[in-house]
Amino acid sequence: MTLEILTADSLLPFRHGFFTRKGGVSSGIFAGLNCGVGSTDQRDAVIANRRLVAQALNVDESGLATVHQVHSAEVHPVTVPPADPRPRCDAMVTSTPGVALAILTADCQPVLFADPLAGVIGAAHAGWKGALHGILGATVDAMEALGARRRDIHAVIGPCISQAAYEVGEEFRERFVRAGPENARFFAPGREGHFMFDLPGFGLAQLRALGIASATWTGHCTYAEPERFFSYRRATHAGEADYGRLISAIVI
Repeated sequence: MTLEILTADSLLPFRHGFFTRKGGVSSGIFAGLNCGVGSTDQRDAVIANRRLVAQALNVDESGLATVHQVHSAEVHPVTVPPADPRPRCDAMVTSTPGVALAILTADCQPVLFADPLAGVIGAAHAGWKGALHGILGATVDAMEALGARRRDIHAVIGPCISQAAYEVGEEFRERFVRAGPENARFFAPGREGHFMFDLPGFGLAQLRALGIASATWTGHCTYAEPERFFSYRRATHAGEADYGRLISAIVI
């Protein structure tokens, strides 16, 4: 099956894509384009799926850079794709042609960044914890250290869990409100003692507060479209033993 790749005009002219699960060689609960080496999927299938992604981006398989994501605010500047053991961080930046910065997600926000004037790109994994701790601002800062200017940086949030599917408890909400009372606006009432959290709304607000050129969300909910996206929360609700990982990448 042909790969399905979501793109954004604001990230052009850089080759990039938010890859859905369509295509690929994995089967069962991982059916399609599972790119998570940390999953219990067959390793050969994951490697083959990553090879398909590299080919789609027109880079060598060895040019696909990934890191050990840990829900932090740490950013790794890349000149060559990291070897194992990969850096423990949640974003990468580069000004080196031919290196594809790739992020894995399964409900968290994949965020791709581009400054076409300076020739600097970035990619971030922004779950609620990383976003709250400042991973998006740290990525913009790291791009500036490579010569980008924030007024020229465009950012796009890819498929992630939407507010309609993201139920959280009171303690979760209080953590955000303690960090800033204005964060209360990202929570809508849910069932008793619970709230619905707007993760992409929170991400967009953070990005726009940074003073970058533009910030958008593709509008796709990973939980709501099982035929297109992997979702950690949906897999948990279904009682499945594991879940696939989506990949999003950008290359100069």
